Amino acid sequence: MKKIKSIPEFDRPREKMEQKGVNALSNLELLAVLLGSGIKGKDVFEVAKEILKLVENDFNNLSLEGLKNIDGIGLAKACQIVAAIEFSKRFLIKDGIKVKNVNDVMRLTEELRDKKQEYFLSLTLDGASNLIQKRTVFIGTLNHSIVHPREVFADAISDRAAGIIFVHNHPSGDLTPSRQDIEITRRLVEVGKIVGIEVLDHVIISKKGYYSFQAEGMLK
Repeated sequence: MKKIKSIPEFDRPREKMEQKGVNALSNLELLAVLLGSGIKGKDVFEVAKEILKLVENDFNNLSLEGLKNIDGIGLAKACQIVAAIEFSKRFLIKDGIKVKNVNDVMRLTEELRDKKQEYFLSLTLDGASNLIQKRTVFIGTLNHSIVHPREVFADAISDRAAGIIFVHNHPSGDLTPSRQDIEITRRLVEVGKIVGIEVLDHVIISKKGYYSFQAEGMLK
């Protein structure tokens, strides 16, 4: 079994990163750096290989629970990995991305199509339609007690957003807005007018396609 200490110092992941730069590291080595160490009877590269397999198979649905199922990954290391990925996404996803229509929204949220639970997301935009931030507002059944307009718009206000788009999925596949969908959208539009952040759309996504409140004239 290959241990970090048995690798020549110049070729150990951390030393290699220091001497050659982060681009010189393989995906496996990057994960080894994130993990820091293995566990008794299982070196860091073995643990990293299992994580890499999980990432390659289903990157968009990588979760804390999935990582914790790997022998050697506890909550702390799982959180470390998920946090590192999310941190990177937040900077990469908003780099020059414009959101001008529902097709742009679909590209940014395509992972929702296959979710088994309902996810409610917000996309905050500046005045030039550039994406500022994509956030998961909550996970679960959509209802009044969970979607608090003050919390949704608190983030948008801190972003200094000019506009906001809401997106949620229907795991059932039915794209018809529910009574709750319509009522929550109405409330969010009203609050948006009060705080000066325009609700540009609310998009429902499923495997069958999408429903746009804006296109259907439902944002009045």
